Amino acid sequence: MTPGLRIGSVQRRDGAIPTVCASVAVLAAFTAAIALRAGAAESRTALADEGRMPELDGSVAWLNSDRLSAKSLRGKVVLVNFWTYSCINSFRELPYIQGWADKYASAGLVVLGVHAPEFGFEKEQANVANAMRELRISFPVPLDSNHLIWQAFHNEYWPADYLIDARGRVRYHHFGEGDYDVSERAIRTLLDENGATGLSSAPVVPPTDGVEAAAIRDVRSPETYAGYLRAERFASREHVAEDVSKTYSLPASLSLNQWGLAGSWKIAGERAELHSEPGRIAFRFHARDVHMVLGPAKEGHVVRFRVKVDGAAPDADHGADSAADGSGEVRQPRLYQLIRQKGRIQDRTFEIEFLDPGVEAFTFTFG
Repeated sequence: MTPGLRIGSVQRRDGAIPTVCASVAVLAAFTAAIALRAGAAESRTALADEGRMPELDGSVAWLNSDRLSAKSLRGKVVLVNFWTYSCINSFRELPYIQGWADKYASAGLVVLGVHAPEFGFEKEQANVANAMRELRISFPVPLDSNHLIWQAFHNEYWPADYLIDARGRVRYHHFGEGDYDVSERAIRTLLDENGATGLSSAPVVPPTDGVEAAAIRDVRSPETYAGYLRAERFASREHVAEDVSKTYSLPASLSLNQWGLAGSWKIAGERAELHSEPGRIAFRFHARDVHMVLGPAKEGHVVRFRVKVDGAAPDADHGADSAADGSGEVRQPRLYQLIRQKGRIQDRTFEIEFLDPGVEAFTFTFG
C-alpha cells in the first residue's frame, strides 16, 4: 500500500485531504523509522535530504506565536506536526510532541503544530484555542484552515511529522502514531549536527494512561463516519435520505462493525443531526475504547446522553466523558471518550441515546 491510495477501506475524497486519521499499523511502511532504526549509533545517524522546507504561507492565524516563516526559522531545528484536534491518532501523539517541545527548546528545537481541520467546526479559531488550552499545548500553532501548508508539504495524513535541519532541509518524516523513540533520536541527531551539546539520551515518556493511551493490538473496528459522503456499513432498516430529516430504526441485531440510527435524523455530508428526542445510535464493535466526535448543533446548547454496552450501563468500563451509569453531556464539538473496557475484549454492542435534540454525530473511532 502506498500513500494516497486507500487507508483501511475508505477512498480519499480529493487530492489533498485524507478521509481518515492515520494509524501506525497502516502507515508503518511509509516511515523513515526503519532506515533510522537500522543505524544503531545514537549520534550522527544518517538522515536523508528530502528537499527544502516548504513555506508556511496560507495560515489564517497563528496561536501561541507571531507568524513564522521558513526564513525566520533558519538556524533552528524544526519539527512540523500536522494534527487536528478531534483526531484520536493526533490526540495520542500530542503528549510526545509537547514533551519534545519542552525538553529540547533550549537546545534549538522549534515545534510547529500545523492545525489542518478535517471537519468544519475545526476551522473555528475559538474551538482550536479551547482545545489547545485543555490539551496544554504551548508550542506555536498555525491554523491551516484552507490546507495550504498541508498542500505545500504534499501531506496526506494525521498525524504527520516532518523534521527540518538548521539549513532548512527536510531530513526525516513519520506518518501515524508510534516509533516515538526513533523520532526522538532523529531530533537529537539534527540538534547535534547544529552544535547542541549535553543532550540527554533518556527518551521523553509522557503519562499516556488517559484518553491519549495507545490503542491496543486487538482492535477490529475501523474509524466509521456518520455523514453520507463517507458512511459505510450502515444497517438501519431504512435507506439513507440525504440532507433531509427522516425517521430511522435499528435492526434486530448488528454484525461486527455495522451501525445504525433510531429516531428522527438528518444525515448530511459529514454528520448526522438529531432533529427530535430521543434518538439512538448503535454500533457493534471490537476494541477497548469507543470514541465519538460529537457536537451541539447550536453554540451553547447542551445535549444529555446515556451510553450502554450490551444493554447495560458501562459501570467500571465508562470512558472519560461518561459516568458509571452511562450519563454524560455534549457541550462543545470535540472527541468524546465514551467507553474504556477493563476486562476481556470481545465483540460487543455499544449504544448511545440522546435525551435532547440538536446533537451532531460525525465519526466513531476506536482504540
